[in-house]
Amino acid sequence: MEPLPIPCPADRIPDATGLDAFEAACKAAKEQRVVFIAVEGQGLLWTVKADALTAPQHTIDATVLDAVREAVALLIRSREIRPDSSAGPVDFVLHDVDSEPRARELAAALHAAFYGDLEPLTRAVPPHPDDAPGPRQRDQ
Repeated sequence: MEPLPIPCPADRIPDATGLDAFEAACKAAKEQRVVFIAVEGQGLLWTVKADALTAPQHTIDATVLDAVREAVALLIRSREIRPDSSAGPVDFVLHDVDSEPRARELAAALHAAFYGDLEPLTRAVPPHPDDAPGPRQRDQ
């Protein structure tokens, strides 16, 4: 398997659908000592999987972990992923993403975050409207 760039863009995220594909993607991440990232088809829905154990020398900063957990919580609250999705501390699974492109977008954003760039995660999972300041009231 070709080495993953860091961070990995959406179109290069491995498709780990099926046991052989999953094992190959995981083995490649271990050999490259990078954070494992992949998408997996689950019927009509997709799962995003990430695991930092494949990169033993890599640490995920507490600020990054907090941002990832908040993004996962926002995705759960918006019902974009299942409530039993997990957010670390070393493995991350986002269940029932509605399309492959969205799963790849989320996977790439997670991978970038794990390597210190939170901007793709902020774009992929913007703050919930209830958490953001409301629009200005217009004078009537």
